[in-house]
Amino acid sequence: MSNPSLYGDLPNLIIGFHGCDQETFERVIYKGEELKPSMNTYDWLGNGIYFWEQNLERAWQWAKNSVNFPKKTKSVIKKPAVIGAVINLGYCLNLLDNNCIELLKNQYELFRLSMEITNKEMPVNTAYNRSLDCAVIESLHTQRLEDNDISFDSVRGVFIEGKEIYPSSGFMNNSHIQICIRNPNCIKGYFAPKEINSKFAVV
Repeated sequence: MSNPSLYGDLPNLIIGFHGCDQETFERVIYKGEELKPSMNTYDWLGNGIYFWEQNLERAWQWAKNSVNFPKKTKSVIKKPAVIGAVINLGYCLNLLDNNCIELLKNQYELFRLSMEITNKEMPVNTAYNRSLDCAVIESLHTQRLEDNDISFDSVRGVFIEGKEIYPSSGFMNNSHIQICIRNPNCIKGYFAPKEINSKFAVV
């Protein structure tokens, strides 16, 4: 395998938001600890630290919903909070890029053949459990290490979720871009999101 695209790097810094419990917020913001990567077999973009790209409201929504529906996440959230982060995606498996999509598509075929040869059961995706996607993405990371190819620092994907915002709309009320950070050095710093000062324009 080789570099999937001459334009694979995403050079700009982005703002990401991580929904969590207040205890985690305090450890990271006040004590300088790092967020821990999620290592579940059902993680949507593979293993890593997850952020909602430029979407503070969605991060808050997830954190608050996790209090009421704890079975949808392994994270124990008693008091919802959100951590902001300044991120450089580095070498990104950007699943909004055709080259990366093709790369993952080909990896699926290799993964499927491997499961057949070893007589193992294929993982299956469900609404909140992306075991197949996670397995294919993780197998891609493993394959690149074995082939001495460049490792991906991050994974980026778009998810169309929720209800139509108006009849026959192609836009859904919970659609978002999610970021999975594999290389913690991509995270340049954490911050506590602030409120808008209504006396001034947002710039």
